[in-house]
Amino acid sequence: MSIYFYGCITMDGYLADKAHNLDWLYQTGTTTETGYEEFYKKMDITIMGKRTFNEIEKAENIWDFYPTTQNYVFTHASDLSQNGFISINADVVEFVKQMDKDKNIWIIGGNTILRPLLNNNMVDHIIMQVAPVLLGTGIPLFTQKEELKRFRLKSVKKYGQFAELVYEKV
Repeated sequence: MSIYFYGCITMDGYLADKAHNLDWLYQTGTTTETGYEEFYKKMDITIMGKRTFNEIEKAENIWDFYPTTQNYVFTHASDLSQNGFISINADVVEFVKQMDKDKNIWIIGGNTILRPLLNNNMVDHIIMQVAPVLLGTGIPLFTQKEELKRFRLKSVKKYGQFAELVYEKV
């Protein structure tokens, strides 16, 4: 099993503005300008929080975004408004530990899901696109406990206005 974080941040390290909006991202570019399709083909499972689900739910044809993966949303809600997404009310670390060891897992969105996985040294790959935007404040990507974690830079690519940094756990 490999666990991936794949997402876009601002140059100052934010996933979203302080109101959890992603307008800055939508105004910068699209996934067609990145390696998203190639990345997605390698994934078996997606895991996201409810705020991330709420954001992608706004898109037309939400199912087109994640058609071949098992999609889990960590939430206290028992039902979700979209087919193809499974509501989970559990500890993300324990849930991931029970996954099939042959699966690739994509952690989508925020630090609420990413933080406990980083704290337990479970994230194998971090793929970040960096947008040419400064917010000054917002929702940071990294909020894990203070502890040295080492990753090795595997590659750097340019996609339109985005710089993509690909890291692997040492």
